Amino acid sequence: MARRALKLASWTGVALAASGFYLYSNKYLDPNDFGAVRVGRAVATTAVISYDYLTSLRSVPYGSEEYLQLRSKIHDLFVSFDDTPLGAASLAQVHKAVLHDGRTVAVKVQHPKVQAQSSKDILLMEVLVLAVKQLFPEFEFMWLVDEAKKNLPLELDFLNEGRNSEKVAQMLKHFDFLKVPRIYWDLSTKRVLLMEFVDGGQVNDRDYMEKNKIDVNEISRHLGKMYSEMIFVNGFVHCDPHPGNVLVRKCPGTGKVEIVLLDHGLYQVLTDEFRLDYCHLWQSLIWTDMKRVKKYSQRLGAGDLYPLFACMLTARSWDSVNRGIGQAPVTATEDAEIRNNAANYLPEISQLLNHVPRQMLLIFKTNDLLRGIEAALGTRASASSFLNMSRCCVRALAMHKKKNASSLFRRTQISFREAFNLWQINLHELILRVKGLRLASWVLALLCWLLPTPC
Repeated sequence: MARRALKLASWTGVALAASGFYLYSNKYLDPNDFGAVRVGRAVATTAVISYDYLTSLRSVPYGSEEYLQLRSKIHDLFVSFDDTPLGAASLAQVHKAVLHDGRTVAVKVQHPKVQAQSSKDILLMEVLVLAVKQLFPEFEFMWLVDEAKKNLPLELDFLNEGRNSEKVAQMLKHFDFLKVPRIYWDLSTKRVLLMEFVDGGQVNDRDYMEKNKIDVNEISRHLGKMYSEMIFVNGFVHCDPHPGNVLVRKCPGTGKVEIVLLDHGLYQVLTDEFRLDYCHLWQSLIWTDMKRVKKYSQRLGAGDLYPLFACMLTARSWDSVNRGIGQAPVTATEDAEIRNNAANYLPEISQLLNHVPRQMLLIFKTNDLLRGIEAALGTRASASSFLNMSRCCVRALAMHKKKNASSLFRRTQISFREAFNLWQINLHELILRVKGLRLASWVLALLCWLLPTPC
């Protein structure tokens, strides 16, 4: 009976924590206001950490002296442990704690039974997708089930998440603005991950940035550089950049602006063929080479739906794609047009998603999340972001050509061509900045002329 009660308490904890996150994410209610949710979270957290750090309590009689000793050992790990999580989601929640050596850590704890429940969730998803297909044959969503089957086991392995975080930190170590929290391996397991605690504001919080004198344009540029490097150069992409996983701060030691990248459970590894075709496609979109837009869209599986593919990739109308996506900002009219077309072309979108390479699906998700951040910061479709993407494309294509070059002379040729292309991009960026400064000076002169007070 006691075991049933313990199981029920653990399961209730998961349900309450997940429900609390749902309410929070929809901004109807604050889950921390509910005593039941706090109790549920505490039960869930204690159960998981006890299990993974110590031993399975199933072999120990409930309520016995040995059971109580094992149960108390969790408190020996921490000087303090905040019961209220910093963040909670369907798979896990994160708590702030302090170790006995004084280190402040973030403890990511997987909800109990989520491993066993995940297979049932995927089965239910598969049944629902098949039912939808029977009712609406034109909709193809089996790819959603395939992706869930592939990605969910990886997300549930926190040791894999730790390895991903170390890999991306090493890969992007030349970016001094990027902070990836250190993993404490000696205290981590497949279901509990201990990492360095790093504080900051969410990347879409303009009030926080204004209060801390952080330039939103600088953050947007850094974010673009970071993701362009991941996608085009390395082919190893953090695919969950929602605002809760991307923080900004001023480094306490130096005062320099940093981007803190969290939650490394979901990454997409791109094949060289896909990555290079994607480089060519984005270069064609940036420089408005419509023949090559068609060619590389079709190489990526778009077929005759390449105009729709280009629109989905850029989140711009087909007219804007043809005029040049860096030529004009997104207007409210264009946004409304895109939303209406998305509803009208749902069967074609479904068909397209079913035919593009599976690698493309998480890239679509990542692009949409990044655009949401840019929209919140007011930096969407800026010319500088496209130029940074173009630089990474030039470097990635040159690296591939040099790798396959058969002679030193050929590699030298490629290097000169790469340097020339990068110089062209830098020159174009300089011209845009001069134009911007000139426009700003004209506006200032006009204001001085119009205003009665002297400037």
